[in-house]
Amino acid sequence: MEREKIKNLPPREIRELIRQGKWNDHTAGLAPGYAQANLAILPQKLAFEFLLFCQRNPKPCPVLEVTEPGDPILRKIAPEADIRTDIPRYRIYKKGKLIAEVENIKKFWRKDLVAFLIGCSYTFESALLQANIPLRHIEDGKNVAVYITNIPCAPAGIFSGPMVVSMRPIPQELVVRAIQVTSRFPATHGAPVHIGDPKKIGISDLKKVDWGDKPRLEKGDIPVFWACGVTPQAVAMKAKPELMITHSAGHMFISDVRDAELTAF
Repeated sequence: MEREKIKNLPPREIRELIRQGKWNDHTAGLAPGYAQANLAILPQKLAFEFLLFCQRNPKPCPVLEVTEPGDPILRKIAPEADIRTDIPRYRIYKKGKLIAEVENIKKFWRKDLVAFLIGCSYTFESALLQANIPLRHIEDGKNVAVYITNIPCAPAGIFSGPMVVSMRPIPQELVVRAIQVTSRFPATHGAPVHIGDPKKIGISDLKKVDWGDKPRLEKGDIPVFWACGVTPQAVAMKAKPELMITHSAGHMFISDVRDAELTAF
């Protein structure tokens, strides 16, 4: 199915296509105006420590919803959505190692699992576009570039590790405007965490992405970095929990929440 044919469908209809296996690509640019979310699923015995980790690291891990143990159905950001089937692609980690990438997680679901829905920077992209700020990955139909940094997260229990960031090349004259626009969305990472030289945050080469697609920078573009909800995946690789299930980078949960509902002012 072509992206152009579905990108403006309501979130519920896009989720239905995902559930039916008719869309398994990244969700950048889909359902503009609606919030998207990252996913982290853990056993109940680790849920409090992970919630504490998120509370201590609100920039990369702003929590939008937490499910009851063993219940895969959402109640708040997309009532009746099934977290086992309504994301295009999932990653399964066991003791820190990626063991599978799948299109649904029904066979991995357990009665003790708790799902965390975490704000995603895709949410503020509509606002950036409305402010006439170009987004190269949207123009190219690609996934946003994502990198592991040397910025440490505040630890909690077994969870510790580096912050992950997404990068968008922004024309120099529009960088201040991009900061102003995204600052209004603290529930979806808010203002950038770094602007300019990637080496200062431990990124040696922008062409070598850790997740997503290699970015395209035009003359006059400045690399701008936002905290990213893929951070739990980097943390999982270090913490090595017995089981952790996440979305694949760029393959987000599309909620029923309007972007405007998550703005701070």
